[in-house]
Amino acid sequence: MSEVLRGARRIVVKVGSSLVTNEGRGVDAAAIGNWCRQLASLAGQGREVLMVSSGAIAEGMKRLGWSARPKEIHELQAAAAVGQMGLAQMYESKLSEHGIGSAQVLLTHADLADRERYLNARSTLLTLLSLKVIPVINENDTVVNDEIKFGDNDTLGALVANLVDADALVILTDQPGLYSADPRKDPQARFIGEAVAGTPELERMAGGAGSSLGRGGMITKVLAAKRAASSGASTVIAWGREPDVLLRLADGEAIGTLLVARTAKLAARKQWMADHLQLRGTVVIDDGAVAKLRDEGKSLLPIGVVEVQGEFVRGDVIAVRSQVGIEIARGLANYASSEARLIARKPSSQIESLLGYSNEPEMIHRTNLVLA
Repeated sequence: MSEVLRGARRIVVKVGSSLVTNEGRGVDAAAIGNWCRQLASLAGQGREVLMVSSGAIAEGMKRLGWSARPKEIHELQAAAAVGQMGLAQMYESKLSEHGIGSAQVLLTHADLADRERYLNARSTLLTLLSLKVIPVINENDTVVNDEIKFGDNDTLGALVANLVDADALVILTDQPGLYSADPRKDPQARFIGEAVAGTPELERMAGGAGSSLGRGGMITKVLAAKRAASSGASTVIAWGREPDVLLRLADGEAIGTLLVARTAKLAARKQWMADHLQLRGTVVIDDGAVAKLRDEGKSLLPIGVVEVQGEFVRGDVIAVRSQVGIEIARGLANYASSEARLIARKPSSQIESLLGYSNEPEMIHRTNLVLA
């Protein structure tokens, strides 16, 4: 565990609703303040951290004076809308005490399934990190029914880890980690200190998809670790009230359960780019751009593009070829084919005047580009 977390530069932290709201009694200012202090300390170490936080519905219920969780979807959505105000205010005030800026980001699973919205969300989060702002992320429960009925922020935490190429996902929960069986029912249950993410046996230990533990229980955390591992991020499941848990994990201390990603981050991203996405088009680039990509690891700028082939939209995967037809790379397009044709051979400084706006200065950013 020491090397995995000690070397992590970009970390997604997910905290569960029972921790954030002190078992549903409303936002726990002391607990959030404690995590924010640790997040600020990690940021001071030069690490990039993102917080995925549950708790909006529980806080909304408290503010509305509701003692029982409503069953009607519109009431749950209303509670989420009210509660998001309190959740955002608490994180903002606690992080600001340490001189750290914060931003509220509301996402749905649909945002990360659509190519263009995926790219927009990624750009926003990476920009916030570059500005030394900590994003506080929650599911947008006010507009999506399925997230409230079946969704969980463990999955969202894993999706965010995939989205920003995180090195690690830390899931803080009300349990010390994963056991071989439910310790509340089986006194012989064995604590799992470390395992490989995605191992089928882990799902059985966590209760299985159809068990009573399946909704928001340990199974969702095991499946989240499996999803995070697909982009090379390892996951730690730990008790959220363990003193200085985030700082001690970052120092390499073995706390909770570590589920290790089999595939290194770069290799996982390359595999995803190379094999799992259909190419939608091609840009042909000049020799200077080929050298920039191959020899210097640079992004692809519009000025290096000499021809645009096929029809594609922002967020589609496109091939990058030399003028003699050799595939140099492939990656996610920042501009649609119609826009690419307008800005090809032009400096990035002219993008806004040519299109009326500017998404990015690059045709393909280097983090979204994999060399062939």
